[in-house]
Amino acid sequence: MIPLLGIPPQVLFGQLLLGLINGAFYAMLSLGLAVIFGLLNIINFAHGALYMMGAFAAWLMLDHLGIGYWPALILSPLLIGAFGVILEKTFLHRIYKLDHLYGLLLTFGLALIIEGLFRNYYGVSGQAYDAVPDLLKGGNNLGFMFLPTYRGWVVVASLIICFGTWFAIERTKLGSYLRAATENPKLVQAFGINVPRMITLTYGFGVALAAMAGVLAAPIYHVSPLMGSDIIIVVFAVVVIGGMGSIVGAVISGFGLGIIEGMTKVFYPEASNTVIFVVMAIVLLVKPAGLFGKAA
Repeated sequence: MIPLLGIPPQVLFGQLLLGLINGAFYAMLSLGLAVIFGLLNIINFAHGALYMMGAFAAWLMLDHLGIGYWPALILSPLLIGAFGVILEKTFLHRIYKLDHLYGLLLTFGLALIIEGLFRNYYGVSGQAYDAVPDLLKGGNNLGFMFLPTYRGWVVVASLIICFGTWFAIERTKLGSYLRAATENPKLVQAFGINVPRMITLTYGFGVALAAMAGVLAAPIYHVSPLMGSDIIIVVFAVVVIGGMGSIVGAVISGFGLGIIEGMTKVFYPEASNTVIFVVMAIVLLVKPAGLFGKAA
């Protein structure tokens, strides 16, 4: 095939696919962060640790109980989401009326504790999760590149999850109650709606999104206690670029920045680890509230 811009098409499209896969994880994780910040006003630095717990839950189910990939894709988010509910009821609900800094420090501390516990028990070398269903094994030769089926599934699943979450919050009656409860909780409670329970379940849902991303990532990356801390700073940059609390911004920025990062690896690999932060600095200079955020 004819090289494009001096780059063999297989290399170019291979990096594009890698960028899409990374973008799928950025989008799912930043989506959970945007939901929690936009509706609960909490900067949840524990999100990376909860993503790691989702992957570990899937691995533990397979290793100790023989539970495979599809059940784990449902059970793991439910379990970790329930753990998130306990965190919210135990710690986070005490700081809703305080400055954002308190939430950041509290969740940062929780992340360190969770990661430390997993490092103590499982080390840092990582565990292989070999439970990809036969349906998702192998790949397809598209002519210009080879597309592994599982990686294609991750991109499609991420798009479905992101669209479903946006639709539930922006286009349903439940979502309208939720948005109203964040702006005027006393008025919404006057209609007989249990606002504290709604807020608790919203945090649990955001945590479940992180856990689902962890299960999807488990067959691609080694399941390691460090997998959350490796990605959380980039995910925060994605949320800032999209606009804090903006669901649409989180999804579009996640996929877009994943592709930009992948293309940078082709044309200027030395900048691939920093390009997202360069984009963030430029966006903040031009539009401090982020691409889709609303100025205070």
